[in-house]
Amino acid sequence: MHNLNANARRRAARAPATIALEVAEYAVPVPPSQEDALNLAALGRALAVLPDDQRAVVLLVGLEGFAYAEAAKILGIPVGTVMSRLHRGREQLRRLLAGGTGSSLRRVK
Repeated sequence: MHNLNANARRRAARAPATIALEVAEYAVPVPPSQEDALNLAALGRALAVLPDDQRAVVLLVGLEGFAYAEAAKILGIPVGTVMSRLHRGREQLRRLLAGGTGSSLRRVK
């Protein structure tokens, strides 16, 4: 009996730990949030570099969620100008964020 018990304990120690399915569905991994603050700071720096007219349209449409017509009415410009400035502003933001202006951290996988 002693040997059977010792063998069972050794076998259990070698086997990987298992989790019941009921418990496993609550153990969903959460992505790390350390990069969120860095990404937000980079976005703030990139927005500060944009010209005032482009920044205003990007913030009204992208952040505040106004429609193009509403943003045009707020700024007192035609809808086509809003669309043009929004496109140029978004492209400039993409370039600034992808180009890594300033210091950036390298992601190691």
